[in-house]
Amino acid sequence: MQSSERHVLSDSVIDLVCTGCGAATGDPWEWECRACGPGVRREVRYAADAPARMRGRLSGRRFDMWRYAELLPVPVPAAADSLLAVVGGTPIVDAPSLARHLGVARVAIKDEGRNASGCLKDRASAVGVALAVADGRAAITCASTGNAAASTAMLAASVGLPAIVLVPQRTSAGKLAQLRASGAVVCRVAGSYDDVWDLCSSLADRAGWLNRNCAVNPYLVEGKKTTALELAEQLGPGITDWVAVGVGDGCTIAGIGRGLSEAHEAGLIPRLPRLLGVQPEGVQPIVRAFHDGVEPYTASPRTLADGLNVGRPRNAVKALRAVGALGGDLIAVSDEAILDAIGWTARCSGVLVEPASAAACAGVAAARASGVLAAGDTVCIVNTGTGLKDPGAVDRIPSLAEPIDVPLDADAALAAIARIRESRHV
Repeated sequence: MQSSERHVLSDSVIDLVCTGCGAATGDPWEWECRACGPGVRREVRYAADAPARMRGRLSGRRFDMWRYAELLPVPVPAAADSLLAVVGGTPIVDAPSLARHLGVARVAIKDEGRNASGCLKDRASAVGVALAVADGRAAITCASTGNAAASTAMLAASVGLPAIVLVPQRTSAGKLAQLRASGAVVCRVAGSYDDVWDLCSSLADRAGWLNRNCAVNPYLVEGKKTTALELAEQLGPGITDWVAVGVGDGCTIAGIGRGLSEAHEAGLIPRLPRLLGVQPEGVQPIVRAFHDGVEPYTASPRTLADGLNVGRPRNAVKALRAVGALGGDLIAVSDEAILDAIGWTARCSGVLVEPASAAACAGVAAARASGVLAAGDTVCIVNTGTGLKDPGAVDRIPSLAEPIDVPLDADAALAAIARIRESRHV
């Protein structure tokens, strides 16, 4: 990178490389390759010794996303106790009951719902906010179905950076509550996510705000990959055979694929797991592109999993490349299966997942039923966001029991509880 940009980007960053033709640029803001056009994205290239340097410095560092400083495009935030600086460090939850339910040898859940705003998007937002502050931008903006917007708004608020977020009108109440409370300028747009994305990019270009959209901003996926770097450290020699995640724009699975590859290169894991990407049946452009070689596009996307409702995925190339490179697979599941998965995942693990993450759980079940996963396989499921983001989804699960009313009398209450437990065979 040019020396004038060293104050903005990490010293490990060499340049940006086109994922299509391989052309490199030293301009940190040249995100589009002129030869390949807007459909092909760039990615960050680091110094060749960056993984080894990172590995040698992990000891003694706090367990958060910034421990991987040598493989991140922005310097570690100066305020070590700010919200921005404490993103990541989420736990691995072993779920033996869930493994038995799914018919596999082991299930581990990487619970990204424990992040500050309740979702994995905080990792990308932390990079975006840090970059906007370092470059002196007047504001940060993003288009989102809810999670990325809430994440951006909260992390920007923590450092006093104005945020302008654009969301579709159908965004859930839980996500809107976070947005409104954070003080962001919240713009609801009468259109699809794809329409919102296009409008946001236009506004960012015209106003000079930092565009936080992962699919165009090459630095943001680097934040997402720290999910994989963490789970690699946490699982170590016990790294699972598969890592499963819901797929929308393709940014998250691309980031996880890159993080796993870098973890292996750094010697954090002895082998690479395979990726299982999952999309809803009503919007599966990347699944169809992977299996049928068609253009990754769904004209009328329909799913209750708002975070995956992306008809024109902006990072399909990176996603397809990541799945292919790790010998993985992509699968589609119904909305009914997604709803059911919210219920049985919570009952078998204690983790309440949002619909986008429930898709990954349902995908593991479908992959096991079809023989893609074997009984002896182990799986890490990435919970990209807490189910509290969309509590309305829980109300739509037909198999869930209603609360019972009991009297203010211990004997009568115990009798009522006994009756209901007997009826439910609990």
